Amino acid sequence: MTGYEVRNGLERRRKDRMNTPEDLRYSTEHEWVRLEGDVATIGITDFAQSELGDIVFVELPSEGDTVAEMGVFGAVEAVKTVSDLYSPMGGTVTEVNDDLEDNPEAVNQDPYGDGWMIRLKVDDAGVFTSLMTAADYRTFTGA
Repeated sequence: MTGYEVRNGLERRRKDRMNTPEDLRYSTEHEWVRLEGDVATIGITDFAQSELGDIVFVELPSEGDTVAEMGVFGAVEAVKTVSDLYSPMGGTVTEVNDDLEDNPEAVNQDPYGDGWMIRLKVDDAGVFTSLMTAADYRTFTGA
C-alpha cells in the first residue's frame, strides 16, 4: 500500500466520522448556528476543528459587542495555525463561552456542545434559512 493510499483511506474514514447535526445551519467559513427564537448560538464545525488540529487558545468578543454578518468575531489558535472566526449572523453578543479560556480543547472534543463559542441576539433571524443545511454542508465539505 502506498503512502497516498494510506493517507487517502485515513482522510475518507475521518470524513465519514464527521458529525453534522441536522438541526443546525452552516456557513462557508465552517461555523455552525443553532437558532432559538432570536438568539443564535455559534461555534465551529466538527470538520473545521478536525482540519485545525489541537486547539490551544480561543479569542472571543465581549458581551455587548456588535458582530456583523460574516464579520470576524474572534480567532482560534491551533498547534499548526491561527484562524479567524466569522459570524454567520449579525447581532449583539449576549453570552460568551468563558469556559473555553481554560478549556479550549472542548472545541475539539465537543464542537456542538461544550465547545460553543458565542450567543447573539440576532438582527435578522431570516438569515438562518439562507445558511447551508446539514446535507448542503456535507456536500460542500465532501464529507
